[in-house]
Amino acid sequence: MENCPVTIEPTRPILVILHQERSTPGRVGQMLVEKGFRLDIRRPALGDKLPETLAAHSGAVVFGGPMSANDNENYVRREIDWLSIPLKESRPYLGICLGAQMLARQLGGKVQSNSDGSVEIGWYPLHATEHGRLLMKWPSMVYQFHREGFELPHGAELLASGDLYPNQAFRYGEKAYAVQFHAELTRAMMQRWVVHGASRFSLPQAQAGHLHLEGRMLHDRALKVWLSEFLDIVFERVPAKTLQG
Repeated sequence: MENCPVTIEPTRPILVILHQERSTPGRVGQMLVEKGFRLDIRRPALGDKLPETLAAHSGAVVFGGPMSANDNENYVRREIDWLSIPLKESRPYLGICLGAQMLARQLGGKVQSNSDGSVEIGWYPLHATEHGRLLMKWPSMVYQFHREGFELPHGAELLASGDLYPNQAFRYGEKAYAVQFHAELTRAMMQRWVVHGASRFSLPQAQAGHLHLEGRMLHDRALKVWLSEFLDIVFERVPAKTLQG
């Protein structure tokens, strides 16, 4: 009797949206590939089109960038509008920094700087809310690189807060997640950010460059463990708990 070949349907790719020519998905991309996903990388700022549906994808990740979710550039407005697709189709979505702020804008929340000009650039404490603690264990310190924050959209569940920018992570519905901080940076990426972003270290509450790398030695291990577990939840490798309001 001949052996019948077994056809295994490949895992649908995850749509990865980046905002600069040399940007990479960093550790998020590495972990997703290790978890068995393929990556469909697109850069709308450079003219790449976004799909009209996520039916052929396992979900989407929108990363950060130097632009603002308030910018009037066509691709920024189109990208914010496009976020209605994962929401409408109930597909897994993760927004990181700019991607989180874009989701907040799509949901009617404001994106703005603190009135005193303070920023989060470096390592800062993170405080899980009751909703967040029900979902998973969170790191106590996270890496930040932003001058604006997001208002918590109506109907969203705040998962984690910060001292300077109170809204740090939220979930909307069952499958859309947003985080203000950066867990995706490899060491090489952080070194580039420290070099190219040095002009911002004089801003109010920003940390000196050497503290970024010193903080990595102290806090990155816990952040890496959190990220792997968080990706499992977002992209349904483990079931997400239902958070009770």
